[in-house]
Amino acid sequence: MAHPQFSITPEKEASTSQWLYRQLLAKTPPIAKDVTLAGKTAIVTGSNVGLGLETARQLLRLGLSKLILAVRSESKGKAAREEILADKDAGTGEIEVWSLDLDSYDSIIQFANRAKALERLDIAILNAGLFQAKEAFSSTGYEKCVQINYLSTVLLMTLLLGALKTKPGGSPGRLVLVSSDTAARARFKQSKSRPILATFKQKADKWDMQERYGTSKLLGQFYLTELAKKVPASVVTIDAVNPSFCYGTDLTRDGDGTLAGLLVNGFRRIVGKPPAVGALSLVHAAVSFGEEVHGQFTEDGEIRPMAPMIYKPEAEEIGKQLWDETMAELSFARIQESIDEVVTDEIFVKAVVEALRLSPDLEDQVFLAGRMGPEFVATACY
Repeated sequence: MAHPQFSITPEKEASTSQWLYRQLLAKTPPIAKDVTLAGKTAIVTGSNVGLGLETARQLLRLGLSKLILAVRSESKGKAAREEILADKDAGTGEIEVWSLDLDSYDSIIQFANRAKALERLDIAILNAGLFQAKEAFSSTGYEKCVQINYLSTVLLMTLLLGALKTKPGGSPGRLVLVSSDTAARARFKQSKSRPILATFKQKADKWDMQERYGTSKLLGQFYLTELAKKVPASVVTIDAVNPSFCYGTDLTRDGDGTLAGLLVNGFRRIVGKPPAVGALSLVHAAVSFGEEVHGQFTEDGEIRPMAPMIYKPEAEEIGKQLWDETMAELSFARIQESIDEVVTDEIFVKAVVEALRLSPDLEDQVFLAGRMGPEFVATACY
């Protein structure tokens, strides 16, 4: 029986036959012709090569007014900027290059603070990631794949909420987490441990790069599911996207020159999709849905099931455990406060609007600007 939200069960979606069908036969529809990003600003991380670069191009072709290329190497980011500008179809949007190192918490916090200073931020696509051919550890003590793809990414994701929240008279910002269907095949044996995150500081008995990559993406799906419960879609609409298995990306750069890397790249060339097709899925996740996509997973311009584990009876307990551990791990960055602030603002605004609806004659009596600034001045009576 299909999951009530989908035309296919999560288990069948995760099968090899369905994966091959999506890779070889499924078609991604074009973006609707009436979509325009004129006047809007977007951030794309990992945007100097591959999927990120192609996503940046496609956003500009939709009339995006300002694009921020978030890259680890500014020189490579500037080269990507020049490559985009050479595209006659790229539009006339402004392109900025910002430094972002996901292996540095300081860099992430500085980047998020810079984003908060923007006049507006409408779209953030968190595309940067790591596929680790050999086990390695970050300076934080965590295995690098989990550090970059999960902890660092969800820190950035959460700190950007304030910049993305709905502006007066506007629509909610869109926060897109680039995930992967490898999450559906992750065994995630660490889910049985308590605590969970600490297990990723331990050296693996036998390194399995595919399993660890899939697990890191599954952790992100758990986090997104919990975050979407806490942040209303009317404030920031949050979704995840699978770009499919694509060739021409820099994801497996760590395996270059190794036998494993050669095998992966060879297989990728046989069944992989071109970056332009994968990027189209990312753009759909950013522009093609309304609030119904909040907390959901998309692929090929459709809402699809996440990993089967997300829908298991034990998922609620695992998700809460992982959430609590993540909040504690990232507490130095006031991550919970970032969530509370955007949620409190939403509650405040709704209360004021309701008060005015019930008593419109109070409009000129009390002015409440608060944290939201003068442009959000509302009136109410205490």
